[in-house]
Amino acid sequence: MLNGLMMDDYQLTIAAVAERAEYFHRNKEVVSRRPDGSIVRSTLGACGARARRLASALAQLGVADGDRVATLMWNQIEHMEMYLAVPAMGAVVHTLNPRLHPDELSFIVGDAQDRVLVVDESLLDVFDNIREGHTFDHVIVVAHDEPAPEGTLNYHDLVDSAAPMPWPSVDEHRAAAMCYTSGTTGRPKGVVYSHRALVLHSLTAALPDTLGVSARDTLLPVVPMFHANAWGLPYAAALIGARLVLPGRQLDPSSVLDLLADERVTITAGVPTVWMGMLAELDADPHRWDLTRLDRLIVGGAAVPRSLLEGFDRHGLTVVQAWGMTETTPLGSICRLPDDLDDSSRDEQYEFRSRQGIAVPFVEIRARREEGDLIDWDDKSMGELEVRGPWVAAAYHNGSGADSFTPDGWFRTGDIVRIDHRGCIRICDRAKDLVKSGGEWISSVDLENHLMAHPAVAEAAVVAVPDARWGERPLAVLALREGKSVDPDALREHLSTEFAKWQMPDRFEILPAIPRTATGKFRKTALREQFS
Repeated sequence: MLNGLMMDDYQLTIAAVAERAEYFHRNKEVVSRRPDGSIVRSTLGACGARARRLASALAQLGVADGDRVATLMWNQIEHMEMYLAVPAMGAVVHTLNPRLHPDELSFIVGDAQDRVLVVDESLLDVFDNIREGHTFDHVIVVAHDEPAPEGTLNYHDLVDSAAPMPWPSVDEHRAAAMCYTSGTTGRPKGVVYSHRALVLHSLTAALPDTLGVSARDTLLPVVPMFHANAWGLPYAAALIGARLVLPGRQLDPSSVLDLLADERVTITAGVPTVWMGMLAELDADPHRWDLTRLDRLIVGGAAVPRSLLEGFDRHGLTVVQAWGMTETTPLGSICRLPDDLDDSSRDEQYEFRSRQGIAVPFVEIRARREEGDLIDWDDKSMGELEVRGPWVAAAYHNGSGADSFTPDGWFRTGDIVRIDHRGCIRICDRAKDLVKSGGEWISSVDLENHLMAHPAVAEAAVVAVPDARWGERPLAVLALREGKSVDPDALREHLSTEFAKWQMPDRFEILPAIPRTATGKFRKTALREQFS
């Protein structure tokens, strides 16, 4: 047997990413917006150098190999330093979502056994709500204008007074980061990312036919750094040398559009609800912002309606749909128009672009029916999507949720899909959101997307409600565009071009806004409770 003569034991670690940022991309700018709206400018090189000092400071406080260091922070430069420092020193960075209920946050902190908390001063009220439920060894405050509160440590003082740490040798299979699922079906579950998974994910994100991150790009992740690693964009920027813009806490459409224009951003990323609000702003004042440099908007977290694709196309902006989950680090698939559809009709192109795409390299997919057999890739059969790959979770922290993994090592996503002959995924629904009416499945996602194409409808969420005769029936909850009104008969007529009568919602409810989860998705559990 002949083995390859390569350095196969070279470790793929975040330390290597941090060193590359520090030495090779030292002049690439990092732009960070403070909670007060002011702008701070630094570089990837400075982030890498400060990460070494931060790691030394944490070590002096007793943080050791494998210890969890929690963050309560926005997309800001200090968070980027944490992203690099904590894994590179051998500890685990655990990003906390400040939008969660205090009880849920307290559970997560306890389940992860976080030892140290680093919190932005603008989020001290969130910390106050959980401090009784968990004792941290140290609380470090990123103070901007005021001294750190009594009993806490000042982040910048710690970093400035510490000596740089030479990065220790860390095995690539060791834990580097943690993030918890949203917990919509029970307690949140911890996903533990290895160094190897994060590095391979960053390399794949940079491929031209995935996210296509290059050193010529300026990235602005609207998706929070406490949500699935901001979809890997901060690590990809550090590895590849892309300019990075961090928007802080101001994520209203106008504030984000201002940054996109002022900083000449080329790639941005976020969930569909973010872009719905942004599209409304652009439609209202199309000449206010110069977005000529903005090459693509990466949209994921929920299915993208065709109306959103068409809306941004009107402004010369391209939406690229992606699919992933916390458990997939999160990139699982990407919908890039294949070259053989370049000259096809607009309808054919939109049909393809409204799908969730083809699995990215090294991610394998399959889908299984309720009966247990795998579906054909005929774009007709439906089944639950299962995935596996080098950055797909094999288990949850502390052994919870074991039924989410198959005996042969695949992750059960809970997404009900069709797959076409290309291997292109179309998500029909979450398993828990499908409407089963008279024994037939109705896709809430398909109904929502078509409803949002109606000129009066800004947002639509469809849920199943109990029905004495059919078991379940679909109910549509709508938020209307400003100054618009619509009656149920007009909505049914609009739907009739795509849906049979039995598939249409029996009821339409109008709300000022549809409730959202902490990650910006529609909170369907609340709607089911309200209208059932």
